[in-house]
Amino acid sequence: MKTHCGLWLLFFFFTVTIVSQDLGETYISAWKKFYPSKSLKSGIRTSIFQYEDRSEASIIQWLGFNERILLELSKPNPNIDPIDGRLLRVQAQSEVDNWGILAEHSSSLRMYSRLIAEAIPSIFEADYLIAPEKSELLCKRLVSIEKLATAGKSNLKKASRNDIEKSLEDLSESLNYLEIDLQKTMKLHGIPKTCKDFDTDIAKAVLGIKALLTFAKSTIQNNVTELDQVLGVREYDRRLQLYTDSELTSKNLAEMALNEIKTVKGLMAEVSKQYLSETYPDKTQPLGDLEIINLALVDMEKDAPLNSIDYLEFWKQLADAAVDFIVANDIATLPKNQTLQIQTAPESAGPAARIGWVASAPPFDPNPMTVLNLPSIPDTLPQQEQIDFWASFNKPFNRMIVIHELFPGHYMQLKISRETPHPIRLLFPYGIYIEGWATFTEKVLLDAGWEKGNHLTLLAHLRKRLENANRSYTSVQVHCNGWKQDQVLRFSTEISLLAPQFAKSLWGRIMNSPLQLTSYYLGGAQFTELLEAEKLRLKDKFNLKMFMDTVMKAGPIPINEFYNILKNTTPN
Repeated sequence: MKTHCGLWLLFFFFTVTIVSQDLGETYISAWKKFYPSKSLKSGIRTSIFQYEDRSEASIIQWLGFNERILLELSKPNPNIDPIDGRLLRVQAQSEVDNWGILAEHSSSLRMYSRLIAEAIPSIFEADYLIAPEKSELLCKRLVSIEKLATAGKSNLKKASRNDIEKSLEDLSESLNYLEIDLQKTMKLHGIPKTCKDFDTDIAKAVLGIKALLTFAKSTIQNNVTELDQVLGVREYDRRLQLYTDSELTSKNLAEMALNEIKTVKGLMAEVSKQYLSETYPDKTQPLGDLEIINLALVDMEKDAPLNSIDYLEFWKQLADAAVDFIVANDIATLPKNQTLQIQTAPESAGPAARIGWVASAPPFDPNPMTVLNLPSIPDTLPQQEQIDFWASFNKPFNRMIVIHELFPGHYMQLKISRETPHPIRLLFPYGIYIEGWATFTEKVLLDAGWEKGNHLTLLAHLRKRLENANRSYTSVQVHCNGWKQDQVLRFSTEISLLAPQFAKSLWGRIMNSPLQLTSYYLGGAQFTELLEAEKLRLKDKFNLKMFMDTVMKAGPIPINEFYNILKNTTPN
């Protein structure tokens, strides 16, 4: 009787809380408790004092909470900003999908092994905690590790072979760390064993991991499922519509992307002809468009960095030039106090070092430094391999991609959006906006005169635009039409003219993030349509700087919401 009464009171509490508070605030508060690690990575430092609970009861409670949020959002005039409400609906639907439909907790051992592996290191990295706090927190994390191991044994019903193999590695490393390295690390950092149950807690955590290892090697390995990473048409469409918050289907996406591929190849042929006729006026050009494009691409790839030192210096100059260009042409309002660091990607990053990445500052980080990690390759590798690598990251490509990555692309947009008063938009951004905006800004600056007269920079942009459409097209073909890796590689290089370095890395991304790959093409196209509509609406009154500032200040929201926002900001 007491149990039923307690559950009723818990439901009543959640219902009253949801109704009486702003739904966004209510959701974020619950999200931080269920995902303390994600919350910490978002810059919310108080989340260091909690850790994930993946017991069945916790998952059921979280699932029910998201279902109640969806119910509240479906009612007339819910207590939340309408645009934030749209983002929250997608977020809550995604959570119901993950924990209810896909049920990751019952089919992924690695979900548990990763949480176990990441439980301790974040404490040593927390330079805002004093030693006694870290000591007490270590004991709590050891308890969390034991609970995670127990939850894994209780919840798991099956796992894929690949998932099990990687998880066993994680768990073995965690076991070795707790048994051998943890106390050495504590001593190195001057952290005493102040909590009275430390030895007991570490022993229980070790036993918990060993029990999970035994369970994985026996019960789960005897129930291995060759989980098909290919989604199929129905599942791909379901996820695509959830990701885009639209009725878009895989068939329509593939048709749109293929048309874009054909269109862009025609534009590339025109630019290549102009380049070749100006550069080699005495030479007869080939008759075929593909031959013409390839001749220009060969020249583009010859204009390449010599090494990582040359590349780093070139990028620093490019960043400064992009800032000067934006100011001189009154394109957008630059953020105050630059917080950008450009460096060569460390070799320890593994495969990621070959393509580079932007380590953006978390939305709520009190020290919001953004680090651009440039692609790198060891100078110990064969000379030809290095030449081929740098050809993919040639200088015309970088003159274009600096716009995408930095100004006014990712770095600038994320820095400005941090100032939005809508935390929902920072924690649960509309995915298509992020890459769509960065892609869109390439054309904005090129149209404004960036690298004017440099046909190879424009060609690099068109090649990137072609790559974006290819990402969407091949994502659909793999997951809906059974394409294999060799088909993707052949189509990407022969039809979509991708640089080898990018074509080689595409398969992994198609398998791991098929929907995110669509955001470059879809988002870029939607922003382009928005810009053209605003120019048509305002005619001579159109102001590019106001347009750019409005979009960045609003934050990463569904792009079709900007039609009303801009109409109310800049009426006819």
